[in-house]
Amino acid sequence: MKNHKSIAIDGPAGAGKSTIAKLTAEKLGYIYIDTGAMYRALAVYFLENDTDINNEAAVSEAVKDAVVSIEHIGGEQHVILNGRDVSGLLRTEKVGDAASKTSAYKAVREHLLALQREQAKKADVIMDGRDIGTAILPDADLKIYLDASSEERAKRRLRQLEEKGLPAGDFDDIKRDIEERDYRDIHRAASPLRKADDAVVIDSTHMTVPEVTECIERLMKEKTEASIGD
Repeated sequence: MKNHKSIAIDGPAGAGKSTIAKLTAEKLGYIYIDTGAMYRALAVYFLENDTDINNEAAVSEAVKDAVVSIEHIGGEQHVILNGRDVSGLLRTEKVGDAASKTSAYKAVREHLLALQREQAKKADVIMDGRDIGTAILPDADLKIYLDASSEERAKRRLRQLEEKGLPAGDFDDIKRDIEERDYRDIHRAASPLRKADDAVVIDSTHMTVPEVTECIERLMKEKTEASIGD
Protein backbone atom coordinates (compact mmCIF):
# COMPACT_ATOMS: atom_id res chain seq x y z
CA MET A 1 0.00 0.00 0.00
CA LYS A 2 1.40 3.40 -1.01
CA ASN A 3 1.87 5.73 1.97
CA HIS A 4 3.19 8.83 0.26
CA LYS A 5 1.66 11.12 -2.35
CA SER A 6 3.38 11.93 -5.62
CA ILE A 7 2.95 14.38 -8.47
CA ALA A 8 4.57 13.79 -11.86
CA ILE A 9 5.19 16.75 -14.17
CA ASP A 10 6.32 15.99 -17.70
CA GLY A 11 6.80 18.20 -20.72
CA PRO A 12 9.29 19.55 -23.24
CA ALA A 13 12.39 21.62 -22.49
CA GLY A 14 11.70 25.16 -21.35
CA ALA A 15 8.04 24.64 -20.43
CA GLY A 16 8.75 25.76 -16.87
CA LYS A 17 8.58 22.35 -15.23
CA SER A 18 11.35 22.93 -12.68
CA THR A 19 10.08 26.35 -11.61
CA ILE A 20 6.51 25.11 -11.27
CA ALA A 21 7.48 21.88 -9.52
CA LYS A 22 9.71 23.70 -7.02
CA LEU A 23 7.08 26.29 -6.12
CA THR A 24 4.29 23.72 -5.88
CA ALA A 25 6.45 21.54 -3.63
CA GLU A 26 7.03 24.48 -1.28
CA LYS A 27 3.30 25.24 -1.09
CA LEU A 28 2.26 21.64 -0.52
CA GLY A 29 5.16 20.71 1.73
CA TYR A 30 6.44 18.06 -0.69
CA ILE A 31 10.03 17.21 -1.57
CA TYR A 32 11.06 18.44 -5.01
CA ILE A 33 13.23 16.04 -7.01
CA ASP A 34 14.63 17.64 -10.15
CA THR A 35 15.34 14.63 -12.36
CA GLY A 36 16.50 16.89 -15.17
CA ALA A 37 19.24 18.21 -12.89
CA MET A 38 20.35 14.64 -12.27
CA TYR A 39 20.73 14.03 -16.01
CA ARG A 40 22.56 17.32 -16.36
CA ALA A 41 24.95 16.26 -13.58
CA LEU A 42 25.76 13.13 -15.57
CA ALA A 43 26.30 15.33 -18.62
CA VAL A 44 28.82 17.38 -16.61
CA TYR A 45 30.61 14.14 -15.79
CA PHE A 46 30.75 13.07 -19.44
CA LEU A 47 31.97 16.47 -20.63
CA GLU A 48 34.62 16.80 -17.93
CA ASN A 49 35.92 13.32 -18.69
CA ASP A 50 35.96 13.86 -22.47
CA THR A 51 33.43 11.09 -23.08
CA ASP A 52 32.12 11.09 -26.64
CA ILE A 53 28.46 11.92 -25.96
CA ASN A 54 27.52 10.77 -29.47
CA ASN A 55 28.89 7.30 -28.77
CA GLU A 56 26.29 5.32 -26.81
CA ALA A 57 28.71 2.52 -25.94
CA ALA A 58 31.26 4.98 -24.51
CA VAL A 59 28.59 6.79 -22.49
CA SER A 60 27.11 3.51 -21.23
CA GLU A 61 30.51 2.47 -19.94
CA ALA A 62 31.37 5.86 -18.41
CA VAL A 63 28.09 6.24 -16.54
CA LYS A 64 28.96 3.27 -14.32
CA ASP A 65 31.45 5.47 -12.45
CA ALA A 66 29.11 8.42 -11.92
CA VAL A 67 27.10 8.66 -8.71
CA VAL A 68 24.46 11.40 -8.54
CA SER A 69 22.38 12.32 -5.53
CA ILE A 70 20.15 15.19 -4.45
CA GLU A 71 20.46 16.80 -1.04
CA HIS A 72 18.27 19.51 0.45
CA ILE A 73 20.34 21.94 2.50
CA GLY A 74 18.71 24.98 4.08
CA GLY A 75 15.66 24.46 1.93
CA GLU A 76 17.72 24.51 -1.26
CA GLN A 77 18.34 21.60 -3.61
CA HIS A 78 21.96 20.64 -4.19
CA VAL A 79 23.03 18.15 -6.85
CA ILE A 80 25.98 16.05 -5.83
CA LEU A 81 28.17 14.29 -8.41
CA ASN A 82 30.67 11.82 -6.94
CA GLY A 83 30.71 13.75 -3.67
CA ARG A 84 31.05 17.19 -5.31
CA ASP A 85 28.34 19.87 -5.49
CA VAL A 86 27.85 20.66 -9.19
CA SER A 87 24.63 22.68 -8.86
CA GLY A 88 26.25 25.78 -10.35
CA LEU A 89 27.35 24.00 -13.53
CA LEU A 90 24.04 22.57 -14.68
CA ARG A 91 22.25 25.33 -16.59
CA THR A 92 24.56 26.13 -19.49
CA GLU A 93 23.44 25.41 -23.04
CA LYS A 94 26.37 23.02 -23.56
CA VAL A 95 25.42 20.90 -20.55
CA GLY A 96 21.75 21.00 -21.49
CA ASP A 97 22.46 19.82 -25.00
CA ALA A 98 24.72 17.03 -23.74
CA ALA A 99 22.05 15.95 -21.24
CA SER A 100 19.42 15.84 -23.98
CA LYS A 101 21.60 13.54 -26.07
CA THR A 102 22.86 11.23 -23.32
CA SER A 103 19.52 10.91 -21.51
CA ALA A 104 18.24 9.05 -24.56
CA TYR A 105 20.61 6.16 -23.85
CA LYS A 106 19.10 3.19 -22.05
CA ALA A 107 22.05 2.67 -19.69
CA VAL A 108 21.92 6.30 -18.54
CA ARG A 109 18.19 6.14 -17.80
CA GLU A 110 18.48 2.84 -15.97
CA HIS A 111 21.37 4.23 -13.90
CA LEU A 112 19.11 6.89 -12.37
CA LEU A 113 15.75 5.11 -12.40
CA ALA A 114 16.19 3.09 -9.20
CA LEU A 115 17.35 6.13 -7.20
CA GLN A 116 14.44 8.27 -8.39
CA ARG A 117 11.88 5.63 -7.49
CA GLU A 118 13.49 4.98 -4.12
CA GLN A 119 13.26 8.66 -3.18
CA ALA A 120 9.54 8.65 -4.02
CA LYS A 121 8.99 5.89 -1.45
CA LYS A 122 10.41 7.97 1.39
CA ALA A 123 8.32 11.17 1.24
CA ASP A 124 5.59 13.10 -0.58
CA VAL A 125 7.36 14.16 -3.77
CA ILE A 126 7.05 16.16 -6.94
CA MET A 127 9.23 15.06 -9.83
CA ASP A 128 9.58 16.72 -13.20
CA GLY A 129 11.16 15.47 -16.39
CA ARG A 130 10.31 13.79 -19.69
CA ASP A 131 9.05 10.37 -18.58
CA ILE A 132 8.00 10.70 -14.95
CA GLY A 133 4.34 9.82 -15.44
CA THR A 134 4.99 7.19 -18.10
CA ALA A 135 8.06 5.40 -16.72
CA ILE A 136 9.37 6.54 -13.35
CA LEU A 137 6.15 7.16 -11.40
CA PRO A 138 3.43 5.41 -13.41
CA ASP A 139 1.25 5.29 -10.25
CA ALA A 140 1.60 8.98 -9.38
CA ASP A 141 -1.47 10.48 -7.71
CA LEU A 142 -1.48 13.35 -10.20
CA LYS A 143 0.17 13.55 -13.61
CA ILE A 144 0.65 16.85 -15.40
CA TYR A 145 1.85 17.42 -18.96
CA LEU A 146 3.14 20.99 -18.97
CA ASP A 147 3.54 22.53 -22.40
CA ALA A 148 4.18 25.91 -24.08
CA SER A 149 4.92 27.07 -27.62
CA SER A 150 8.55 26.77 -28.76
CA GLU A 151 8.65 30.55 -29.29
CA GLU A 152 7.52 31.23 -25.72
CA ARG A 153 9.96 28.66 -24.34
CA ALA A 154 12.82 30.31 -26.27
CA LYS A 155 11.85 33.73 -24.83
CA ARG A 156 11.86 32.29 -21.32
CA ARG A 157 15.22 30.63 -21.86
CA LEU A 158 16.73 33.85 -23.19
CA ARG A 159 15.40 35.75 -20.16
CA GLN A 160 16.75 33.13 -17.79
CA LEU A 161 20.25 33.30 -19.25
CA GLU A 162 20.27 37.10 -19.19
CA GLU A 163 19.11 37.20 -15.56
CA LYS A 164 21.94 34.86 -14.58
CA GLY A 165 24.49 36.91 -16.48
CA LEU A 166 25.30 34.01 -18.81
CA PRO A 167 25.93 34.37 -22.55
CA ALA A 168 22.42 34.55 -24.01
CA GLY A 169 23.14 33.85 -27.65
CA ASP A 170 20.75 34.39 -30.53
CA PHE A 171 16.96 33.96 -30.10
CA ASP A 172 16.59 31.98 -33.33
CA ASP A 173 19.44 29.66 -32.32
CA ILE A 174 17.85 29.02 -28.92
CA LYS A 175 14.44 28.37 -30.52
CA ARG A 176 15.98 25.98 -33.03
CA ASP A 177 17.88 24.19 -30.26
CA ILE A 178 14.66 23.77 -28.26
CA GLU A 179 12.85 22.35 -31.27
CA GLU A 180 15.71 19.94 -31.97
CA ARG A 181 15.59 18.78 -28.35
CA ASP A 182 11.85 18.27 -28.66
CA TYR A 183 12.40 16.05 -31.68
CA ARG A 184 15.10 14.01 -29.96
CA ASP A 185 13.05 13.60 -26.78
CA ILE A 186 9.91 12.55 -28.65
CA HIS A 187 11.65 10.11 -31.00
CA ARG A 188 14.21 8.52 -28.69
CA ALA A 189 13.93 4.75 -28.23
CA ALA A 190 14.23 4.72 -24.43
CA SER A 191 11.26 6.27 -22.59
CA PRO A 192 10.37 8.94 -25.16
CA LEU A 193 8.63 12.17 -24.19
CA ARG A 194 4.87 11.66 -24.39
CA LYS A 195 1.78 12.52 -22.42
CA ALA A 196 0.62 9.79 -20.06
CA ASP A 197 -2.89 8.63 -20.87
CA ASP A 198 -4.21 9.93 -17.55
CA ALA A 199 -2.21 13.18 -17.47
CA VAL A 200 -3.81 16.62 -17.36
CA VAL A 201 -2.44 18.95 -20.06
CA ILE A 202 -1.62 22.50 -19.00
CA ASP A 203 -0.53 24.89 -21.75
CA SER A 204 1.41 27.61 -19.95
CA THR A 205 2.10 29.77 -23.01
CA HIS A 206 -0.21 32.52 -21.76
CA MET A 207 -0.19 31.66 -18.06
CA THR A 208 1.87 33.06 -15.21
CA VAL A 209 3.83 30.83 -12.84
CA PRO A 210 1.37 31.46 -9.95
CA GLU A 211 -1.57 30.59 -12.22
CA VAL A 212 -0.04 27.25 -13.21
CA THR A 213 0.88 26.48 -9.60
CA GLU A 214 -2.63 27.26 -8.38
CA CYS A 215 -4.05 25.01 -11.09
CA ILE A 216 -1.90 22.07 -9.98
CA GLU A 217 -2.74 22.68 -6.31
CA ARG A 218 -6.45 22.66 -7.17
CA LEU A 219 -6.12 19.45 -9.19
CA MET A 220 -4.23 17.74 -6.36
CA LYS A 221 -6.85 18.84 -3.85
CA GLU A 222 -9.59 17.40 -6.07
CA LYS A 223 -7.66 14.12 -6.37
CA THR A 224 -7.18 13.92 -2.61
CA GLU A 225 -10.83 14.68 -1.88
CA ALA A 226 -11.93 12.09 -4.43
CA SER A 227 -9.62 9.55 -2.83
CA ILE A 228 -11.08 10.23 0.62
CA GLY A 229 -14.57 9.93 -0.84
CA ASP A 230 -13.77 6.49 -2.20
